[in-house]
Amino acid sequence: MSSEERKPATHGTIDFVYDILSPFAHVALTRLDELPADRTIRPVPVLLGGILSHWGQRGPAEISAKRLHTYRLSVFLGRARGLDMRFPPRHPFNPLHALRLLAGSDADLSTVRKAFDFVFRDGRAPDTETELAAFAETIGVPAELAGDERAKAALRANTDGAIEHGVFGVPSFVVHEPAGCEVFWGVDAFDMLLAWLDDSQLFEREPFRHLEDVEIGIARK
Repeated sequence: MSSEERKPATHGTIDFVYDILSPFAHVALTRLDELPADRTIRPVPVLLGGILSHWGQRGPAEISAKRLHTYRLSVFLGRARGLDMRFPPRHPFNPLHALRLLAGSDADLSTVRKAFDFVFRDGRAPDTETELAAFAETIGVPAELAGDERAKAALRANTDGAIEHGVFGVPSFVVHEPAGCEVFWGVDAFDMLLAWLDDSQLFEREPFRHLEDVEIGIARK
């Protein structure tokens, strides 16, 4: 499905923005059933590298002192949610072609779960021709879609759209409301997301209201 054919988000939609590189997105998938039943959950695959480059950031696995801690924390959180997680032999790996399969097929949540199970349950990195073919078979998508121009455009549109909404990392939950979007980043922000969905005026009262007025005291170049 091309970016033009993809149905736009409407009021009541929550975008689950993910990259299959993210073990925390794998954990976050286990909590989606806690979201209100009247909300439509739309999985949106993005290229995390493009988002990080846009905001001038590095991923946690790219920082040597943070890498192992990140892996341990994700596995710890996964175990608390009943996940038996196993990392692939390489991480970060190149997720581009696998993400194109997901974006080009407009993969639903069931398919997305299969994709994450391939990576973080079975411990496989879909970054070689053989493993990409196995990944495609697992999620039920033709491997040739990775080279399809519409699939490439769909992934680019997803990534650009996420940046426009203010997404700076994955997983992120983008809540679409008539007045605009609210972004919640990370599996550890899920409880805050639930609280905000229960009370959309939450951030307009203290102790949250003044936070938007806090000035930047020092900025590193």
